[in-house]
Amino acid sequence: MNIGIVFVINAVLFGVGLAMDAFSVSMANGLNEPHMKKEKMCAIAGTFCGFQIAMPLIGWFLVHTIVEVFTKAQKFIPVIALVLLLYIGGKMILEAIKNKDALGEKPAVKKSELFVQGIATSIDALSVGFTIAEYSWVQAGIEALIIGFVTFWICIGGLFIGRKFGTKLAGKASVLGGVILIAIGVEIFVSGML
Repeated sequence: MNIGIVFVINAVLFGVGLAMDAFSVSMANGLNEPHMKKEKMCAIAGTFCGFQIAMPLIGWFLVHTIVEVFTKAQKFIPVIALVLLLYIGGKMILEAIKNKDALGEKPAVKKSELFVQGIATSIDALSVGFTIAEYSWVQAGIEALIIGFVTFWICIGGLFIGRKFGTKLAGKASVLGGVILIAIGVEIFVSGML
C-alpha cells in the first residue's frame, strides 16, 4: 500500500474516531480545572496523543508476533476501560462532595490520574493494530502519528470547551466531570460488548 491521499484520509478518520473518548475526558478535565494553564493543557493533550500513537503500534506488533494471545485478551478491553473510568470518575465525584465547602480551585488532574485516563481512553486503539496489520512498519508508524496528531488537537479543543463551561458551572464542574467519565466508561463497555 502506498502512502497517498486515501491513506491520510483513512488515518485522519481513525484519529477522529479514536479521539472521541479522549476529547470527552479532556472536556471533563477542563470543567474540573477552569483556570488550567496552556502548558498543562498541552501536557494533557500530549499524553492522550502519546497513548493514541503507542496503542495502534502495540496492536500492530502483537498481530505480527502473538496474535492468538491478543485475540483472547481483546474481549477484556471494554471491561478494563470501564473499571478505570469508573474509578477516576467516582474519585472525582467523591472529592467534589467532600470538598464542596472548600474555597478556591483544586487542580483536577494529577500525573498518575492522567496516565490512567490515557490508558482508559486509548485501550480500544489496540484493535487498530488488526486493521493496519497489512501495513509495513513505516506505514503503521505514519498512521499512528497522524492518529496522535488528530487526537492532540481534538483534546486541546475539549480542554478549551471544558474550561469555558467550568468557570460557568463553578462548584458543580467536578461532579459533572466525574459523571462524564463514568458515562464514557459505560459507553465503551456497552459498545464493546455488542
